[in-house]
Amino acid sequence: MTQMNAPQQDDENAEASAATDDPEQAAATEAPEGDASTEDDPLTLLRAELAETKDRMLRAMADVENMRRRATRDTDEARKYAVTGFARELLEVADNLARALQSVPEEAKDNEQVKPLIEGIELTQKSLAACFERQKITKVEPSVGDRFDHNQHQAMFETESADHPPGSIIQVMQFGYVIADRLLRPALVGVSKKPAVVQEPANDTGDGERGHAVDTSA
Repeated sequence: MTQMNAPQQDDENAEASAATDDPEQAAATEAPEGDASTEDDPLTLLRAELAETKDRMLRAMADVENMRRRATRDTDEARKYAVTGFARELLEVADNLARALQSVPEEAKDNEQVKPLIEGIELTQKSLAACFERQKITKVEPSVGDRFDHNQHQAMFETESADHPPGSIIQVMQFGYVIADRLLRPALVGVSKKPAVVQEPANDTGDGERGHAVDTSA
């Protein structure tokens, strides 16, 4: 009975030897174990965690820098334009002082009783102008013939003019003001436009027959 089992045992040993000698099969058998060990490698996990932490840190630094720049810009704008509302109210005072000087007749300027009043108004104007200068408030003073600028001027009317090209200032009604680089009040102006072209009526009868009636009594 022992002799009958010997061939079967020899076959099993041959199959085991063939499986061991095949390198591809051995690699396929060991590959899953190798991949699992790579994924669980502490050094690989540490590197991935370090890269993620670095990315988060860079994003946080960028957010902080943006917030700092925004805060700096807001602070600068607040410092420049904090007096905008108050300055706009003072513009009417400046206009009234200018009107007061303009309303004095030329013959009255030499009057000894009027001179102190004029000097007082002029001194007040100078003090107000110095205050405007300290707050970086400057006057917008367009001249007749300048080009209309919608960033600093406001057109109150438009009229035809043969003396000025279209879009030119032909009258200044009120000066404007800017604070820093922001418009505080536009200058009020009148603007020229191109004259309308007058078309003559067409003459169908010819120049030789213009104004002559045709006698049909014959």
